[in-house]
Amino acid sequence: MRCPFCNYEDTKVVDSRPIDGKKRRRRECTNCGKRFTTYESVEMPVLLVLKKDNTLELFDRNKLIKGLSTAVKKRPVSVDDINRIVDSVESCYANNMQTQITSSEIGDIVLQNLKEIDQVAYVRFASVYKDFNDVESFINIISELKADN
Repeated sequence: MRCPFCNYEDTKVVDSRPIDGKKRRRRECTNCGKRFTTYESVEMPVLLVLKKDNTLELFDRNKLIKGLSTAVKKRPVSVDDINRIVDSVESCYANNMQTQITSSEIGDIVLQNLKEIDQVAYVRFASVYKDFNDVESFINIISELKADN
């Protein structure tokens, strides 16, 4: 790490602590003695979503949070639960260094997580994700839930 004051290449870390998913490091130049702060974060690969109509768009964390928020409305599901689900989608592909996923893969991961947290939210999300068009679709998914329990 170069010193921003004298451009010397050798600095030492004086203090390090996590802040908002990043590492905050206080550094000191071994040449001029001045101190400065750096922030480090993990670089996530760009994630593209292949939609049902074969178009690609950037993965939008907020869009997924909005969809989940609608599904869990007036249910005992916390914001932390929603963030954990979205994190699991992101980390699943970041860990494998995948850069492209399908919207159906995202939906499957979300449904898997929702099934464990809240079954009503699971059915709500599934009705939109799987594009239910009739009552029979709801009966089928509820029957699957009963069979799993």
